[in-house]
Amino acid sequence: MDARSIIQAVRDGKGLGEEAARWFARGLADGAVSDAQAGAFAMAVLLKGIGTEGRVALTKAMRDSGEVLAWDMPGPVIDKHSTGGVGDSVSLLLAPALAACGCYVPMISGRGLGHTGGTLDKMEAIPGYNALPGIGALRKVVGEVGCAIVGATGEIAPADKRLYGIRDISGTVESIDLITASILSKKLAAGLEGLILDVKVGSGAFMARPEDARALAESLVATANGAGCKTTALITDMDQPLGHSAGNALEVIEVLETLTGTVVNEALWDVTAALGGEALVLAGLAPDAEEGTARIDEAIASGRAAEIFGKMVAALGGPADFVERYPDRLPSAPVIRAVASPRAGYVTRINTRSLGEAVVHLGGGRLVGTDKINPSVGLWETVALGEEMELGEPLTIIHAASDAAADAAEAAILAAITLGEEAPEEPPLIHDRIGPEDVQ
Repeated sequence: MDARSIIQAVRDGKGLGEEAARWFARGLADGAVSDAQAGAFAMAVLLKGIGTEGRVALTKAMRDSGEVLAWDMPGPVIDKHSTGGVGDSVSLLLAPALAACGCYVPMISGRGLGHTGGTLDKMEAIPGYNALPGIGALRKVVGEVGCAIVGATGEIAPADKRLYGIRDISGTVESIDLITASILSKKLAAGLEGLILDVKVGSGAFMARPEDARALAESLVATANGAGCKTTALITDMDQPLGHSAGNALEVIEVLETLTGTVVNEALWDVTAALGGEALVLAGLAPDAEEGTARIDEAIASGRAAEIFGKMVAALGGPADFVERYPDRLPSAPVIRAVASPRAGYVTRINTRSLGEAVVHLGGGRLVGTDKINPSVGLWETVALGEEMELGEPLTIIHAASDAAADAAEAAILAAITLGEEAPEEPPLIHDRIGPEDVQ
């Protein structure tokens, strides 16, 4: 078996078997497969597809290309993954809430991609927080605290790391087969017993069309369950930012306000509780999603989730008093400017992608891989769809590093938010649910 024959088989529509997938994943990890061959493979998969069996084979092969964690915990090992959005800080709420309900959560997360925020970038806004502590520290913190939000090391799914970079430069990012295998190989290498997926749809999502979001959700659920991990997906709304803030430190503030009950963002809470409810069913800790959701609600409302979040931050190098002193512990931007509404009316449309791109250009994300993120910048108290505005009322508050950066962000925000005479119909927070029974 060699790379050429595997590529030819996929190119000719013959799919990808388990043995071929294992050979190719090993070759990606150890360098036996060249960049040219990896690019040809990715293009063949994009154009011809490999079907459910091929997705399962590729996912398992890339999972097994590096270290696969095994756990011996007194409770179920569970995680969550989001396909990416704007103002989406659910992971920071959900990990400690699940831990408070008896789960163990090794949340291996990623950095911002394109216009979307990254969970690791948000956690690194906390001074001293070590988001890449290594597998030994991950095991220790999960065992002692119940959850750890960290990044993948080089030992986790190295074949995916290699193929991910090739996809970015070969025009094959959009392949659902490759997206599925990439997401799941890293997650399943964490040794999970259950996985809840948050697949975003709308103007701020990578899958803007409902049919594309559903296709991805079905692929992820079928593949993960086929690979032996109990998995359910919710398709959630991204036609507006989920939170009222976007930007790393600002989103951490919003999370801590919600965890401590200072100011509760209901949409952020509700999506977190819905995902957590499904996760507790997968974990065998709730008989149904309604009971699971109620348990997540109680974990947040009681302050138990906040307590666990604080312990996790301290265990990974952050301030021991972070939950009590978070406004003082996070960086702040030197320029703070409200964006005035140019007219009276209702917020009828938000181009959420454009808001995310505005945050990136402020310095809250990366335009190229070597960019250094400014954790203090972003948008705060952004309006929601259907809000009635008076002339001059703030649409959002910009936190910027300079007046010039704030000027550019203000122009982008004014172009991204549309006002009209009538209030629009409010989109549902959760559009659909895809469970194992839906993809058999």
